[in-house]
Amino acid sequence: MTPSPQHPPPLPPLSQEERDRYRRQLVLPSFGVPGQQRLKASRVLIVGAGGLGSPAALHLAAAGVGTIGLVDHDVVDVTNLHRQLLHGTQDIGRDKLASARDRLQQINPLVQVVTHDCWLTSTNALEIIAGYDLVIDGTDNFATRYLVNDACVLLGKPNVHGSVFRFDGQASVFAMPDGPCYRCLHPEPPPPEMVPNCAEGGVLGVLPGLVGTIQATEAIKVLTGIGTSLAGRLLMIDAFTMQFRSVTIARDPACPACGARTLTALIDYDQFCGTPGLHALPDARAREIAPATLRTWQAHREPFALVDVREPAETAQGVIAGARLIPMARLQEALPTLPQDRPLVLVCKSGVRSARAARQLEAAGFTRVFSLTGGMMQWEELVSDEHAEEHAATDNQTTST
Repeated sequence: MTPSPQHPPPLPPLSQEERDRYRRQLVLPSFGVPGQQRLKASRVLIVGAGGLGSPAALHLAAAGVGTIGLVDHDVVDVTNLHRQLLHGTQDIGRDKLASARDRLQQINPLVQVVTHDCWLTSTNALEIIAGYDLVIDGTDNFATRYLVNDACVLLGKPNVHGSVFRFDGQASVFAMPDGPCYRCLHPEPPPPEMVPNCAEGGVLGVLPGLVGTIQATEAIKVLTGIGTSLAGRLLMIDAFTMQFRSVTIARDPACPACGARTLTALIDYDQFCGTPGLHALPDARAREIAPATLRTWQAHREPFALVDVREPAETAQGVIAGARLIPMARLQEALPTLPQDRPLVLVCKSGVRSARAARQLEAAGFTRVFSLTGGMMQWEELVSDEHAEEHAATDNQTTST
């Protein structure tokens, strides 16, 4: 028999091991054993195992949230490591979900970690989010933020929002029963050309840790029913001057999601935000080309085009001969200038961004697109090994002579 809302299921008991682990929380006024039991019974979904998702997941695991779900479909890149603390140097090239799961189990083996190896899309968001009590939005683009918001409103799930850029951060709690939603704050997405990403604009490494920790705090308060949440308020953080301020956000009666409720189903959010291809082919891995194969293509003068999608500061350290430099943020506007009569090989630092760029080009109609396996890291290893072999051969020839 399914418990009714008037008769919720009994809270799970705490083992002695749990009482010992969470002792400093159990003695908190208004929290106590019932608060810890509510956390143990809770299921939290974190969308994105990156800069915001990392601190949020670490703190929720340490606090004793019973089930933590993670949605991601990326691999660890060296450029992630200054802010995405779920992952370490040894994880470069690993799936973020595998790295995150291992780290969270080290933090607290008493919690369950559920992984969803996919991008969150309009076709899977409702099914995935329905299995959780609360969602933490750790995404880095407007399309997915609108998607998370709309899915949470439709399902009646709290949405703990966070965002960071350069030295500035924001946090709030949306989709609460009487509160506003993300669309009340941003009725329309900004033009894509006006939205630089962290790769282009940068982000202070500790800032996502600060905002993600605030998101974890808000999640715990909502789940346990303690304190006053950020629902109806937007907390703004200026880490450069270390100032915090908040502004009130009112529910918009005309909001299609939480006000007028004319939005009854999920839409194409990439099209809505003017970013076609951003989440194209969500469950497909990009086709790859090994550095040795690319080297052979060069030697045989095979016809192909090489595009380096790294930022200018990265390419200043060296590029593959003949590569055209198009930073990832500028790729969409450069599509009309890319050739379609020969293979396209995309390059980045470790193969993460180039794989994402390859999926974007495939969605735009390019049929022969490859991501360089391991990026410049593996390419430089290949070139280094070739030089070592050449020196060895030269030394042997000199010795025999």
